[in-house]
Amino acid sequence: MNKNRTLVVGDIHSGLQALKQVLDKAAITEHDTLIFLGDYIDGWSEAVETIDYLLELKKKYNCIYLRGNHDELCYEWLTGNADNPTWFMHGGEATSNSYAKVSEKTKEIHIGFYESLVNYHLDSENRLYLHAGFTNLKGIEHEYFQKTFYWDRTLWELALSLNKDLEEEHIHYPKRLKNYSEIYIGHTPVTRIGKTTPQKAANVWNIDTGAAFKGPLTIFNVESKEYWQSEPVYTFYPNEKGRN
Repeated sequence: MNKNRTLVVGDIHSGLQALKQVLDKAAITEHDTLIFLGDYIDGWSEAVETIDYLLELKKKYNCIYLRGNHDELCYEWLTGNADNPTWFMHGGEATSNSYAKVSEKTKEIHIGFYESLVNYHLDSENRLYLHAGFTNLKGIEHEYFQKTFYWDRTLWELALSLNKDLEEEHIHYPKRLKNYSEIYIGHTPVTRIGKTTPQKAANVWNIDTGAAFKGPLTIFNVESKEYWQSEPVYTFYPNEKGRN
């Protein structure tokens, strides 16, 4: 067993009970690096509790927290921007209800957490991790709009659209994908293509297995390609709707 695993955690969407279960299944240790792909909140009712848990987790384990679009939306709301009706419709209402129960001090601590999130992580094996995608053919360092890292869906759409017989050396192979050995993303649930397990297209792995909806939460070992999944997250919250 590799004692120095790199483990990628898919979109949580406030599914704290599922997160605890799948971390236990993966038997995480202090030797592991845990890379969280973002979207920690917006979906189920435990938004505040999820962020509290992640803050504590980082004290014991090597955690890298990436920025998701929902995290940015929550941050904007917490720092005084006007209510966003679209955000409320897509999980924000559950998050706002969760924050209505806490002190201003807790909100300040969480604002610090959201500010500390990073847009991407590139490891020593040239594996790229980010919430959504990028569009610049030359790679992440040349991306003009920072929001692309946590909003883009075209990277996954591009990977899905590739002819499986198209070799990387082919003149028409997308230059965007050649920059990295592997790319790990969340953001677009694989449930949209009828799946509930991590999916690979070209060299892109999508680890969002639909925790905000009817799917499980997933942890993925990038070296061995082994993965662990919680029970479907909605089963932990039987009286809630999650995101529709």
